[in-house]
Amino acid sequence: MSGPKIVVGLGNPGSKYDRTRHNVGFDAIDRLVSGLPGFRFANRFDSEVAEIEIDFRKVLVVKPTTFMNASGKAVSGIVRFYKIPLEDLVVICDDLSLPLGRVRIRPGGGDGGQKGLRDIARVLGTDRFPRMRIGIGDRGLMDAADFVLAKFRPSELKVLEDGLLTAIQAIGVWASRDLETAMNRFNGPSDPHAPATKS
Repeated sequence: MSGPKIVVGLGNPGSKYDRTRHNVGFDAIDRLVSGLPGFRFANRFDSEVAEIEIDFRKVLVVKPTTFMNASGKAVSGIVRFYKIPLEDLVVICDDLSLPLGRVRIRPGGGDGGQKGLRDIARVLGTDRFPRMRIGIGDRGLMDAADFVLAKFRPSELKVLEDGLLTAIQAIGVWASRDLETAMNRFNGPSDPHAPATKS
């Protein structure tokens, strides 16, 4: 019997970081489980973990309780416990280089300066794990470290919510189908890294 699929949303624990740009991974997990009956988070693997079902497939949703820069400890613990192949893992995180609310899915690659991804790759010993990036807007002249820890402006929230809805839909397609299908459907034709759609 195959193991679960695992969705990890990255962020920083604690109420002071709620609704900050760096915590959109947590926000995506919260939207994914919102309104689902019978689920609850439990403290395991240095994370808050809940079990849900998507299209009859067991999916674990995970919010690490380590800080962002130490995300690898939580992710490696749960991956190694369940002995899953890395294609059954998706990590959701913020992205400074994408427009607000834009979703991009990749099968692996560099961290783009995202320190949670960097630590996960360091601890796993590979960057070949799927990730979903959610754009957090244009920082302008603001320092990057200050920008990611800032809260979203009220005027940005509708666009952000649309992006989180897209992320949830993409997770559903990934869990019920595969990563390539999700990339083709949600990365869009303008994405040079999206796989070609089969004719």
